[in-house]
Amino acid sequence: MKQAIIYALDFDGVICDSALETGISGWKAASQIWNDFSTALPTKELSAQFREIRPIMGTGYEAILIVRLLNNGETVKAIMEDYQAKTQQVLKDSALNIDQLKKLFGETRDHWINENMTEWVEMNPLFPRIAEKLQQIPSQDTWYIITTKQERFVKQILQANNIQLADERIFGLGRNMSKEAVLTDLVSKHKNETIYFVEDMLPTLLKIIKNDKLKTVKLFLALWGYNTAQHKLDAEKQAITLINREEFLL
Repeated sequence: MKQAIIYALDFDGVICDSALETGISGWKAASQIWNDFSTALPTKELSAQFREIRPIMGTGYEAILIVRLLNNGETVKAIMEDYQAKTQQVLKDSALNIDQLKKLFGETRDHWINENMTEWVEMNPLFPRIAEKLQQIPSQDTWYIITTKQERFVKQILQANNIQLADERIFGLGRNMSKEAVLTDLVSKHKNETIYFVEDMLPTLLKIIKNDKLKTVKLFLALWGYNTAQHKLDAEKQAITLINREEFLL
């Protein structure tokens, strides 16, 4: 009998293509802080610029800082070359802390969902064929979502795409656990099974590969997600397996 596989999957950039919605939510939130946002929604050009920067963004609230920089006329290249310093400066200038921005970002999304759930879901499409692949995971295998997104948003998107996953298998922002910590717990829980962790953000994979407690976890970089050409080269040097959508969940 084939050994069961435990799939631990990132959400944004692996399952869900949330770049457009994240940028718009960031814009809506930012316009509540600064009064120089002249349009209700970002332009197509700015949304495209946000998508280029998305591979180096960690958590959703950072979208507020990114769109602020773009609205100020910063180029994609300049932001990506000095991301930490530039975003920290915006944070300092805003006189707001990270918890306040997280709260504002979540409330802005909630307002959008309550106002027009259909539109919000449409801005969060699953990547092509991902829904079918998730629905066809063999019955002997188990899967989890490990994400920096708030769990309620993950649940709403899954439900809208007719994907069933128990609440206890979704590890999101509200748990206050790093992805390393979640994986460590899963390794302890599934001692005799192989865990496949699929992530599109290389920095996350690099943290895990250095963790001795997670040496048994097989790591995969999702090439269709939010990563750069350099990320792909660096992943190969670390012996992280690169996979495309066709290979995902085979």
